Amino acid sequence: MSDLTIVPGPDTSRAYRMALGCFGTGVTVVTTATEDGPLAMTANSFASVSLEPAMVLWCAAKHSKRYNAFANARDYAIHILAEDQMDLAVHFSRVGTDFSPTSWQPDEAGVPILQGCIARFDCRQTALHDAGDHTIIVGEVQRVMRRQGTGLLHKSGQYGGFSGFDERA
Repeated sequence: MSDLTIVPGPDTSRAYRMALGCFGTGVTVVTTATEDGPLAMTANSFASVSLEPAMVLWCAAKHSKRYNAFANARDYAIHILAEDQMDLAVHFSRVGTDFSPTSWQPDEAGVPILQGCIARFDCRQTALHDAGDHTIIVGEVQRVMRRQGTGLLHKSGQYGGFSGFDERA
């Protein structure tokens, strides 16, 4: 197979997305509380920003029906999904208000906290940055939860785990 070089644009958007899919990422579900109840969104655009103060970022698509709620959320939680939570990732990528497939409870700010994830970052929003068709949402981490387990990964449109990894605390 020969190399394919493209210039990103409307006519090459599929090829561009396929190239982006070559990079495997972890999978998160971000949750927040709204006036209408709990809300969730699956996101794989998550990264550490700073250790001091502890800050992370994630990106929300502006075309999402859930965008305004997350862009305006003061408090939210980013859940790093475990390998066995693929169904949850798919569910919250489609539906943000139905929490029936999972166990959860609200924290003191009302933010839905999902059970079974391998890590969670409870955040307070500190900045929004325009980034094309997405917004970069930066939050200061207020609290962290972590347990041992294998994380869920997404690559080339597929979900999976990371075999052969020996996690040491």
